[in-house]
Amino acid sequence: MDFDTSFHMTIGGKPVASDSLFDVLNPATEQVLAQAPDAGPDHLDAAVAAARAAFPGWVATPIARRRALIDQLGDAVIAHVEDFKRLLTAEQGKPHGDAFNEVMGAGLWLKGAATLDLPVTVNEDSADRYSETRRVPIGVVGAIAPWNFPMVLAMFKVGPALLAGNTMVLKPSPFTPLTTLKFGELAATILPPGVLNVVTGGDQLGPWLTEHPGIDKVSFTGSTATGRRVMQSASATLKRVTLELGGNDAAIVLPDANVEALAEQLFWAAFANNGQICIATKRMYVHRDVYEPLKDALVAYARTVQVGDGAQQGVRLGPINNRLQYERVLDLIRDARTKGYDFLLGGEAAETPGYFVPITILDNPPENSRIVQEEQFGPILPLLKFDEVDEVIERVNASEYGLGASIWTGDPDAAMDLAARIVSGTVWINETQHLTPLAAFGGMKQSGLGVEGGTEGLMEYTNAQTITRRR
Repeated sequence: MDFDTSFHMTIGGKPVASDSLFDVLNPATEQVLAQAPDAGPDHLDAAVAAARAAFPGWVATPIARRRALIDQLGDAVIAHVEDFKRLLTAEQGKPHGDAFNEVMGAGLWLKGAATLDLPVTVNEDSADRYSETRRVPIGVVGAIAPWNFPMVLAMFKVGPALLAGNTMVLKPSPFTPLTTLKFGELAATILPPGVLNVVTGGDQLGPWLTEHPGIDKVSFTGSTATGRRVMQSASATLKRVTLELGGNDAAIVLPDANVEALAEQLFWAAFANNGQICIATKRMYVHRDVYEPLKDALVAYARTVQVGDGAQQGVRLGPINNRLQYERVLDLIRDARTKGYDFLLGGEAAETPGYFVPITILDNPPENSRIVQEEQFGPILPLLKFDEVDEVIERVNASEYGLGASIWTGDPDAAMDLAARIVSGTVWINETQHLTPLAAFGGMKQSGLGVEGGTEGLMEYTNAQTITRRR
């Protein structure tokens, strides 16, 4: 495979071009990296038709065979990890090491999802009747993946949807389409034609997909605002939806935590992938007794982290992925400056080409400030003091979001009770951002609908069917 040129869509197992193209930029240089095909309605119709034509044969394929093909696809991704890594860094901006980890994670996620099983529930087994409820595939899934982790978050959808017996039309973000296009090309060498189709395009393609009458379910990862629009457009045909949306994840650092030892881990909880993670720590509540030492340790460590072009050796943080997000992050910083909040580090745009924002840490801004209440999705972290556990739980739960949270403590057993009081889909204790294809992950409140991962995530791609036999 050529990973540097020839970017085409995959429809019905075949490469498909478009007369219309759009530019894909390298966010570290703001230069055109490549051009991707801009799908029109006819391309989407063809992709949906191919997925629908492939569905009867795929659902009739024994699950053991589907499992083996998905596992093989995971191996193929891992075999091409170096090629995917370089392309991912170029279009997304993350450093090579992080890109390598994402590609490996994408392959391993497919392999892990392939080990899952669909449950069968026996409702009655009596002298009168036998009744069971099993899970059957929904049909054609429209999957929309985001730009922050374009490969691994797409695999969150591909693995379980295909294992359950569905076929798929996959649409990546127009900011990061290239690795997904190459994944589609690779998948066409393994999967039957039409089982997985990849289409790319601009802002109009997403609504076309979510409204398309040939799509039976939509699985979307992205912002809460866009998720609401997805749900609205899917309602016209009662499409099933899974929505993994925004978050404003809180970390709680208790007074018994060894903050000097944890400083590096807490830094990366907030700043990994330049803060462009839905489950990144976006507000850090630190008990007053350890606030000052943690503040000093975080700033000292942050000064050692190199920011720059992710293709360069030694760089740990790359640029913001796209100009829209770059401007939004700068707007939050300007607001904090205008309001007179204290900056411990950063707070200015980098005077270089590319969408670079220096690491920015704020010192105890007000709870009602934009920098605390909004999801930054960039390299900004507000540190916030608290005195009592009941107080901090109330502040954490006051958010409209409920995706992830973390607790940092010297007494992890006691933290279990505290975790149960947090309104969040996932709560980590003394770690964060650990996800696995074997466990459910999803949000509460405005952070989403449904889950990904685990048996629960697999069941999201099925309908319940009860069969009763009279004896």
